[in-house]
Amino acid sequence: MKKILSLIVFLSFALSVQAQFTKQDTLRGSITPERAWWDLRQYNLSVEVFPEKQSIQGVNTITYTVLESKEVMQIDLQMPMKIEKVTQKGKELSFTSEGSAHFIKLKEKQKKGTTNTLTVQFSGTPKVARNPPWDGGFTWRKDSQGNHFIANSNQGIGSSIWWPNKDHPADEPDKGVNLEITAPSNVVAVGNGRLINSEEMGGKKTWTWKVVNPINNYAINVNIGDYVHFSEKYKGEKGELDMDYWVLRENEAKAKAQFKQAPMMMKAFEHWFGPYPFYEDSFKLVEVPYLGMEHQSSVTYGNGYGNGYLGNDLSGSGWGLKFDFIIIHEAGHEWFANNITNKDVADMWIHEGFTAYSENLYLDYHFGKEASSEYVVGTRKIIRNDRPVIGTYNVSHSGSSDMYYKGANILHTLRQLLEDDEKWRSILRGLNTAFYHQTVTSKQVEEYISKQSGIDLTEFWQQYLRTTMIPKVEYKIIENTLSFRYSNIIEKFDMPVIMVINGKEEWIFPTSEWKSKEFKSTIESASIKPDFYVESEALKT
Repeated sequence: MKKILSLIVFLSFALSVQAQFTKQDTLRGSITPERAWWDLRQYNLSVEVFPEKQSIQGVNTITYTVLESKEVMQIDLQMPMKIEKVTQKGKELSFTSEGSAHFIKLKEKQKKGTTNTLTVQFSGTPKVARNPPWDGGFTWRKDSQGNHFIANSNQGIGSSIWWPNKDHPADEPDKGVNLEITAPSNVVAVGNGRLINSEEMGGKKTWTWKVVNPINNYAINVNIGDYVHFSEKYKGEKGELDMDYWVLRENEAKAKAQFKQAPMMMKAFEHWFGPYPFYEDSFKLVEVPYLGMEHQSSVTYGNGYGNGYLGNDLSGSGWGLKFDFIIIHEAGHEWFANNITNKDVADMWIHEGFTAYSENLYLDYHFGKEASSEYVVGTRKIIRNDRPVIGTYNVSHSGSSDMYYKGANILHTLRQLLEDDEKWRSILRGLNTAFYHQTVTSKQVEEYISKQSGIDLTEFWQQYLRTTMIPKVEYKIIENTLSFRYSNIIEKFDMPVIMVINGKEEWIFPTSEWKSKEFKSTIESASIKPDFYVESEALKT
């Protein structure tokens, strides 16, 4: 457990390091004028990987639609990577640079409504990830047989750490990405989507992958190794889904046993969230030399082929050892992060809160409601309440790491308020329908849930997402009378909770003012039902 807690602390630090914002933060995190006038349609990305040099080179052709006639386009690429050349219609274009932001001067008149392309050549030695996936970059390893084992992970630091793109989550390429990966011919290169072609020439091999759905840029990934492939057909809500698995040759037997959880995951999540959002692009698990990430249609895996989180139960309840954390959590992101994507990383709780919550919904589906409850309540011990869940907008700044399990507990509490599991399920599925393949704000998600639930959740969201205060129910007992109120709340917060009085569940409706409720018999025992994310204190009378 010490290892787990240290990782949580690291993650919290990693999400906090940008407390002092700079011009670069604004250029990365905002919709600058040089980003606003054009809409991404498609990336055609070709990259060659040189393992011995730990370097790459490539070409990205960007297809875009003109929303407003402008002359300067912002493309992002971080040092030490370098833009070698930019061209449009065969003409080389000049550009100026401000850190990672490169401002390209277009020669061709950009007519509103037209669709154009821009080609960017690039090369360099991308940043090496020191603690992937949290600090981001490339991981260069070898397997036990001495074969190259390489992957990228770059959610926080940005995909521009290795390839030139519009590095902001608000705009995804509507028609996806064509991804060509060239590597030495003795290894396999796996990308997102479906394998279209592979071609060998001169000791190298090029693998071509195609994604037809919109995709967030951090989800585009390169995985290289001595992979073997196996697959299965899953009969899902939208028909037959291809589920593919790419693992190191040495781990094939272990993978075939452990990955039996993948269709179990799919069954649970299609039940709760609706159809898998990317049937056209298939589903993959790909082994990598780090813990794992939610790369769209190419979920990466490095959990050692064992249950739990690196063999540990984050909840301490025992239920966390009933499933492989990385298979369940990272695949849960296909619905929340990949299908529904935050428009600004300040709202990253949409990704992580719902996906952390998916862990106990998996348990709910396969092991029952009690298992689900015990798991999510158990995760409260790693909630820090150091910063609000929502971060700072327009500067690429996410909120506290509490977005994971505080987020999960917020959603679990909402489920209790509804008192109708089918209605709650319809809301979760409805989110994935209403915001299908969209980028959204937290406000949109909040308002959707409020409307569909029929409950005014204004203060609820404000309390839990935008403050660090956990509501406390203070109560006093005098014979058969229970007196109660809230402390540590914002103005007008009045969420009802269930108290267990003499072993029986009773709703109470606290506010900041004292209220009383009488019972037929003397109160011998009283406690807040643990499914509500509140604190409580029995005051002396």
